[in-house]
Amino acid sequence: MSMGEKLMRRCDELAELSSDPDRLTRVYLSLEHARANELVSRWMVDAGMRTWCDAAGNQCGRIEGDRPGLPAVILASHVDTVPGAGKYDGMLGVVLAIEVVARLRTSGRPLPFAVEVVAFGDEEGTRFGAALLGSRAVAGTWDDEWWALRDADGISLADAFAGFGLDPGRVGEAARLPGELVAYLEAHIEQGPRLETADRALGVVSAIAGARRFVIDVVGEARHAGGTPYERRRDALVAASEVVVAIERLARDGAGIATVGHLSVEPGAVNVVPGRVEFSLDIRAESDDERDTLWAAIQATTAEVGHRRDVGFTSTQTHAAEAVRCADWLRDVVTAGIREAGDADPLVLFSPAGHDAMAMASVTDVGMLFVRCRDGISHHPDEEVRADDAAAAADALEAAVLALADQL
Repeated sequence: MSMGEKLMRRCDELAELSSDPDRLTRVYLSLEHARANELVSRWMVDAGMRTWCDAAGNQCGRIEGDRPGLPAVILASHVDTVPGAGKYDGMLGVVLAIEVVARLRTSGRPLPFAVEVVAFGDEEGTRFGAALLGSRAVAGTWDDEWWALRDADGISLADAFAGFGLDPGRVGEAARLPGELVAYLEAHIEQGPRLETADRALGVVSAIAGARRFVIDVVGEARHAGGTPYERRRDALVAASEVVVAIERLARDGAGIATVGHLSVEPGAVNVVPGRVEFSLDIRAESDDERDTLWAAIQATTAEVGHRRDVGFTSTQTHAAEAVRCADWLRDVVTAGIREAGDADPLVLFSPAGHDAMAMASVTDVGMLFVRCRDGISHHPDEEVRADDAAAAADALEAAVLALADQL
């Protein structure tokens, strides 16, 4: 079995641990999460690591450097999924990290730092609606308000912790201090088509997008569809539709990405002019300034459309995340790693999707390596990675860690 085939097989094994027999779904603090931790722990032990499950349910492993107790380089990704997921989002990064540690240990080369692997239990936020719970716990940015969050069955996050064998009162023990860490490196599928378009296996991540999410409420007046002349209508749906189309135009003309993914209409009757509409808005950009400039343009559009159509637009922000720049020195070591793996001029990409590195940036410098995925498809069962690309990613990540050691 080739290295690429071994890595693909391990992703297959993780994908078999699903709560749904027909599609891959694995959520935080579930039975399937516990089984994934057990499998990952076994691979970590085989790679020579000391292992433990931390106070937030993340599975961790460690090899020491040239002397015990040194600060660590963390190699990590996540093992939770969205509903109906593919096999490589998060999981490929975990199995790559374990493979790199196995190689480092058997090479016998002394390192000026320890190396740890973390399989984060929650990145997607599928079960409780708040993303990055695993990495936020490790970064020390846990919010006690999350304890009241409930899943679709009404189970609170606090009760789920207890059911998993964890003590909510000890979640702070998962946090790492800056002095305990050297850096954080994450390998992840790109979740976009740019590497494939450029015919490249790997890429260097420059930054992770800053994001803001809103719920926008549009209030007009519900009236009889036949009896209300157009000049008397305050149609909330027509006004919302005009704004939705404008949002796409503004994003395409600017530097950001904006998506309306959900829309509801009231009263929702075939013969009634819509009186109220609620829609979601997700805005992302490489920098916070670009993200906020796009939001300002959208707000100006809602004001103009609202005035012209005599409807009210109000917005409520539901999520905000600052853009995260990958540290220049870690971009350099990732670049060196990709060159060592055979690409003399690595492609540099920014990530519109969020990753655990966003949370970890609050406690240490972060760097990321992207791996090509077919047609850029992700969060879907058709997610696909080539075995030779996975093998190249293992080579590049190992070389990046060694390049990092050469800098210290």
